[in-house]
Amino acid sequence: MKRLVNDGFDVVEEMLEGYCKANKNYAELHETDGRVVVSKKMSEESKVRVIIGGGSGHEPLFLGYVGKDFADAAVIGNINTSPSPEHCYNAVKAVDAGKGCLFMYGNYSGDVMNFDMAVEMAEDDGIRVETVRVTDDVYSSKSHLERRGVAGDVFVFKAAAAAAAKGLDLDEVKRAAEKANDNTRSMGVALSSCTHPATGQHIFQMDAGEMEVGMGIHGEPGVRRSKLKPADEVVDEILGYILEDIELKAEEEVSVLVNGLGGLPVMDQYICYRRVAEVLEEKGIKIHQSLVGNYATSMDMVGMSITLIKLDNELKELLDAPCDTPYFKI
Repeated sequence: MKRLVNDGFDVVEEMLEGYCKANKNYAELHETDGRVVVSKKMSEESKVRVIIGGGSGHEPLFLGYVGKDFADAAVIGNINTSPSPEHCYNAVKAVDAGKGCLFMYGNYSGDVMNFDMAVEMAEDDGIRVETVRVTDDVYSSKSHLERRGVAGDVFVFKAAAAAAAKGLDLDEVKRAAEKANDNTRSMGVALSSCTHPATGQHIFQMDAGEMEVGMGIHGEPGVRRSKLKPADEVVDEILGYILEDIELKAEEEVSVLVNGLGGLPVMDQYICYRRVAEVLEEKGIKIHQSLVGNYATSMDMVGMSITLIKLDNELKELLDAPCDTPYFKI
């Protein structure tokens, strides 16, 4: 195993402790719940609070986006595992300011079950909590509402957080998040498995020189497995699926995220972005904002994903709104 850990069963707690020590001006652990990361830059005004979360192993998702005018709290589960309902509920109790909270997370069955239970727990305390599940992974289902959430989380979370920072009510913050989600599409490619720190083993098998287009960030099966192809061919295939799924016309605008899955060099990510930009330019689609880097990873997996969000004036304003977190600043 090529990992620098102590006890593989302590990695989440030790990671969270180290993260909060390194980013002490932005975030801290909840005083009694070590799986809840709380913003130290929360507005003192009574506003809707944005809570994000999911399994660990995808850093900087989720904890890296806790800060000013982005997430107010993040709830962190074990590796590739949903946080418990108690952790989710504790995040609500930690940040609620009387205007309600919005849960946001990728659409996975464990997350759905546990966050929904936390909604009921909060309701018993008279706290209103709404939910938006991110569903951007185009290959995971024909139905947009049933898809997995992957790197598109970043755009959806940002839109909702900007709406909350404007002082909009919970219904409007939820609407903004749903609008962003409806206009976001992603797809990825894996060139290797990731290594589970507790076992020291790969979570699935892939031979050297292979790739799997459409694979999920937990190793969910993709479209097909084949010999590794040149970057331009891989990008063309992934973009083909995305553009087939979302209606984009010439002169329309998008924001683009080329996301590394943890083990792909940044050099390679920019080579992929270069081709994304060429294809969109050929189609007359304008790029409003570009992000390249590791935003939603799968530990040490070698691979990348492409995300497009179709923009209108409202979404541009929300995505361009100022925020300050360790891993996302505008």
